[in-house]
Amino acid sequence: MDMSVILPVMNEAENLRVLIPRLISLLDREHITHEIIVIDGPSTDGTSEVARELGARVVEERQRGYAGAMKTGIAEARGDYVLTLDADQSHDPDFVVKMWRARTRADIVVASRYVLGGVAYSDFIRRSTSWFLNQGLRRMLSIPVRDMSSGYRLYRREVFKELELRSSNFEVQEEILVKAYASGFSVVEVPFTYFPRGAGRSHARLFSFGWKIFRSSLSLWKIRNSLLSADYDERAFYSKIPPQRYWQRRRHRITVLWARGADRVLDAGCGSSLIVQSLNNVVGMDFNYAKLRFLRRYEIPLVQGSAFALPFKDDSFDCVMSSQVIEHIRYDESIFSEMQRVLRTGGTLILGTPDYATIGWRIIEPIYGFLMPGGYKDQHITHYTLDQLREILTRYGIVIEEIAYIARSELILRCRKAGLEERAQADVAAVASTAA
Repeated sequence: MDMSVILPVMNEAENLRVLIPRLISLLDREHITHEIIVIDGPSTDGTSEVARELGARVVEERQRGYAGAMKTGIAEARGDYVLTLDADQSHDPDFVVKMWRARTRADIVVASRYVLGGVAYSDFIRRSTSWFLNQGLRRMLSIPVRDMSSGYRLYRREVFKELELRSSNFEVQEEILVKAYASGFSVVEVPFTYFPRGAGRSHARLFSFGWKIFRSSLSLWKIRNSLLSADYDERAFYSKIPPQRYWQRRRHRITVLWARGADRVLDAGCGSSLIVQSLNNVVGMDFNYAKLRFLRRYEIPLVQGSAFALPFKDDSFDCVMSSQVIEHIRYDESIFSEMQRVLRTGGTLILGTPDYATIGWRIIEPIYGFLMPGGYKDQHITHYTLDQLREILTRYGIVIEEIAYIARSELILRCRKAGLEERAQADVAAVASTAA
C-alpha cells in the first residue's frame, strides 16, 4: 500500500462528508493505493458512522488527546507513507499531489505556511502567535524548518520505527519533527495556503497550546544538543559560540589539508562532520547509523561498521583518518591494528584526540562539560597522551611525521605506514639501543 491517511477527529461529521470523498477521488485519480484511518475522539455527532459509510476505517483513540490519536493512527498505518492532516478542511486535500511528488526529496514533507510562497488566512492574533512561536522554536531547537507546528505532513513510514513519543497533545508535532531530524531523517517544506476550518469549532486552545509547546521544547532542546543528535558535528562547525566554531574549523583545516590529494580516503568514525563532506574520493564509516542516515543527503559513499573490525580489505586506502574517535572507545589495540591493516604501505594516517598530558585540556574539559552537559566530555572514556600514542603506533610500524595542536590541547598526528624493510631497521635499532 502506498499511503495511509490518518485523520484524528472529534465531532467532525459534517467536515468528513466533504473531506473523505475528495481524498478518495484524488488518490484514485493519482493511482495511489491507500487507506483512510479515522481516529475518533470519541465523538457524539455520529462521526464514526459517517466515516464508515464513506469507506474509512474507524479506530477509537487509545490515549486521550491529539498525541494519543496520532500514536494510535501511526500504530494502525500499513502504508509505505503516512499522511497526516486536519479533518476540519483547513488543509486542502488537493495539495496531497504536491506533497506526494516531493516525497523523493526528503523523508518528511511539510506543508508550510512560512516558506516563500506559503500563506496563512486566519485572524491576526492566531496568525501572529503561530508565526512567532515557530520562529522561536526554529531558533531554539536549531531545526531548518519554518513551519514546525504544521500538522499537514507526509512521512516515510521508516521515520516512526524507533520514535518514542511522550507528548500528550498538539505539541506532538514538534516532538516528531525534532526526534526524527535528530535521528538523521531529512525534511523538506512545500509552500502551502492555509484556510480557516470549515464547519464546527477548533479544539485547540491558543494559550494552553503555546504553553505546552514551550514546556516540551525544553526537553527537545536537550535532544538537539546531545552528541547522539545526528547533525551534532555539522552544527558545531557553524556554531554561534566563537570558541567552539574556532575549534571545529581549525580541526577541519588541518585534517583536510593533510588528506588533500589522496586517491582513496577512509574517514573511520566520520559522524556528520564537515571533514568527510569536504574530502574527495572518501568513504565515510561510523557505527551510529543515524549519523550515516543524515549524511545520505550529501551522496557520500557510507558504511556502517566497527573500529574493532573495519569492513575493508587489506591495503584498501591511501589515507585513513580517525578524528575524535578513539577517546570514545574502550582501550583495545585492535583499533590501531585495523587502521594499519587497511592502509597501504607508505599511506597516511591522520589521528586526532585530546592530549591528556597537556594542562590546557585538563582545564578545558571540565569547563566544556559544565557549559555543554550531555556533550562529548562525558563520553571520553579512554585518555591518551602523545607519548602513549607514539609508543603504540611504533609497535604497529607507523611513523609520526608531523604534530599539530589546537589551543595546545587537542592533538592531531600525521603519520606514515612504514614498509617491512623500514620496520626491520627500526626493530634492529631499538634492540641495539636497549642493549647499550
